[in-house]
Amino acid sequence: MPVLALKRYFFQLIRCAFIFIMILGCSNDDDGNGNIDTDNDTFLDINDNCPSVANEDQLDTDNDGLGDACDDDDDNDGVLDINDNCSLTSNPLQGDADNDGLGNACDNDDDNDGILDENDNCPLMANPLQEDADNDGIGDACDDNTILPQFPCENGFANGHPCSGFDLMSNIPIDVLGGDGAEGNDSWGWTDPQTGKEYALVGTTTNSAFVDISDPSNPILLGTLATATVNSLWRDIKVYNDHAFIVSEAPGHGMQVFDLTRLRNVTNPPETFTADANYNGFGSAHNIVINEDSGFAYAVGSDTFSGGPHFVNIQNPTIPVAAGGYASDAYSHDAQVVTYNGPDSDYIGREILIGSNENVVVIVDVTDKANPVQISTVDYSNIGYTHQGWFTENMEYFLLGDEIDEINFGINSRTIVFDFTDLDDPQFHMEYLGPTAAIDHNGYVVDNTFYVANYTAGLRAIDISGLDSGVMTETGFFDTYIPNDNTAFNGAWNVYPFFQSGNILVSDIEGGLFILRPSN
Repeated sequence: MPVLALKRYFFQLIRCAFIFIMILGCSNDDDGNGNIDTDNDTFLDINDNCPSVANEDQLDTDNDGLGDACDDDDDNDGVLDINDNCSLTSNPLQGDADNDGLGNACDNDDDNDGILDENDNCPLMANPLQEDADNDGIGDACDDNTILPQFPCENGFANGHPCSGFDLMSNIPIDVLGGDGAEGNDSWGWTDPQTGKEYALVGTTTNSAFVDISDPSNPILLGTLATATVNSLWRDIKVYNDHAFIVSEAPGHGMQVFDLTRLRNVTNPPETFTADANYNGFGSAHNIVINEDSGFAYAVGSDTFSGGPHFVNIQNPTIPVAAGGYASDAYSHDAQVVTYNGPDSDYIGREILIGSNENVVVIVDVTDKANPVQISTVDYSNIGYTHQGWFTENMEYFLLGDEIDEINFGINSRTIVFDFTDLDDPQFHMEYLGPTAAIDHNGYVVDNTFYVANYTAGLRAIDISGLDSGVMTETGFFDTYIPNDNTAFNGAWNVYPFFQSGNILVSDIEGGLFILRPSN
């Protein structure tokens, strides 16, 4: 090779080597430490969860360290994204109720009926009209326990009973519950914490009756517990820790204790039960009140403590223990006792008794059973007989019924409302007059509804959401006493509206047990 050609060859070789070195010097590994950004997404490969595929957001749905941009199973459920009907939400079973190609796990309308799952009473079964015959919150399309009323409220009547907004699920006559010649009085309810079954506990002049209402259209009388001594017009029942506590104005009756879990094992109803315990610290009592938070019972209108509340420790239900009493405000006809959690900060956590004491309402701190202290009293105009009352759920107001003001003053059914924001200084707030002259008896509050047993006018349901503005509005009723709505002591004695199912009990003097539900 000529010398000149050889020189040119080496010159070209050196030139190429120089250019190669220059290219390396301009690469993205400026520091020579291997910090490369292969996909040019501003994340160095060493920090990039997809180093070869640009993904500036670095999303990693399944947190497996592999970014979604290069992860062929983003939700890590074992189903490749290309085949996964919810590629970003784990759903290994690939359920798709409405067959729309979108899995249930990420479909906000699983049954494709136009109702979002969060509002749908059957989210996995199409039911665009949301029918719910038994009003239990589960749509008919997917409810395997649709219970229909024996007598729906139609055109203002249910089996001859005037009604509005409530269906008659069923009725057990008083002679079935208490025998020939019996009359009804108080009632309460129990929900079995193991099975969820609901039971009605019904007082009569002769006994206490226990009824399985888990199918409210076909209730079963499981058995009865006879009065402890003799018959009486007055019997009262409350529940604590799966036990019923029963008092009566029958002389020498005391307090019967009955273990309600025995109802689970009844195989041949109706049975004749015996009490599991008897407390004889008093003889007769008009009523019994229980604070389930503290485990104390309060017998009122008894033949002890001048008729004031008689305290009983029932924390061990079958071994009740006397715990004192309060006689300073004389006879108490009825009461409510709560562990206070209302607007008056002075009494938060204290055990407060509100007594309906014939002609006055008394507020007593009973936290220290050895030293109960009166906080205040309050009265009102046109006092007939201060009978019974109940707190609103925020404990701001107290709703009171006067049993004979309708008789004495010729007015319609009246509810007196007190402002209890300051327990030391309770104030009259308003009064509500119902549409009939029937006598009001026992009333209870659930959410923003006041349910009251209104004797001859039956159950009345009153919206109290407008109490702050002085407004109460009747929203429904069921008249258990068909003959009339006179000012007389016939008809509905008590109402129990606390079941989660929506079942409502009404115990009626002449009619026995009525099981109601709000109409659809």
